Amino acid sequence: MVRTNAEPDADAGPAAEAVFRPVRAGNAFEETVERLLSAIKLGVVAHGDRFPAERELAGRLGVSRITLREAIRALQEEGYVESRRGRLGGTFVTYVRPRPSRAEARRVLKDMHVDLDDLLTFRRVLETGAAVLLAETGLTPDQDRLLTERLARVDGAEVDDYRRTDTVFHLTIAELTGSPSLSSSLTEVRMRVNDLLDAMPMLVKNLEHSSAQHLAIVESIRSGDPEAARLAVREHLEGSEALLRGFLT
Repeated sequence: MVRTNAEPDADAGPAAEAVFRPVRAGNAFEETVERLLSAIKLGVVAHGDRFPAERELAGRLGVSRITLREAIRALQEEGYVESRRGRLGGTFVTYVRPRPSRAEARRVLKDMHVDLDDLLTFRRVLETGAAVLLAETGLTPDQDRLLTERLARVDGAEVDDYRRTDTVFHLTIAELTGSPSLSSSLTEVRMRVNDLLDAMPMLVKNLEHSSAQHLAIVESIRSGDPEAARLAVREHLEGSEALLRGFLT
């Protein structure tokens, strides 16, 4: 999905808030690069879209404009973004996902330097915990409307935009717990998992199963049933885990 000259999609709010939060103490340059890359990989700023203006983005990340420019330059050298001048200028995403293939998935996993089982276990703990907590605490009317809206956007998404809307749906559940640490951790995990999933062909039949499972997760949260929420999330994640392991074998 290309939205020429567009700013980041407002529908990606949960992901955008998690990605564009102030960087932690330490190496500001490296973490700024990681945040911008996360925004690209999660679809917060999609292909053809423009990052927020330099002054706004530096303020949201809590870094100097010099550090931000250096991070953007690093991503530009790797082909992720390009800078354009003029009234409609700015920093635009040029990154295009590689064609899905088993070799690409294996390369991505190798470059991550992480253990697949560890990555998927951590994701399961975060996503299950978020859903269970929401089922225990309940949703306000506004939260219920937001979650319903996010679910509808996944169901109505075109195949090319499915991964982004799916990510926003899952991050919304984390966001509604009110825990910035949980949202931040899940954002980082989803970026890595998405890199792997993007290297796999997307099958329409799998998307249909995911839609039914998403609905089960929402209904269990809405009904205040923590055990049903746990089981619904487990079933949903086990499906993608099995696909990943099978594809990488």
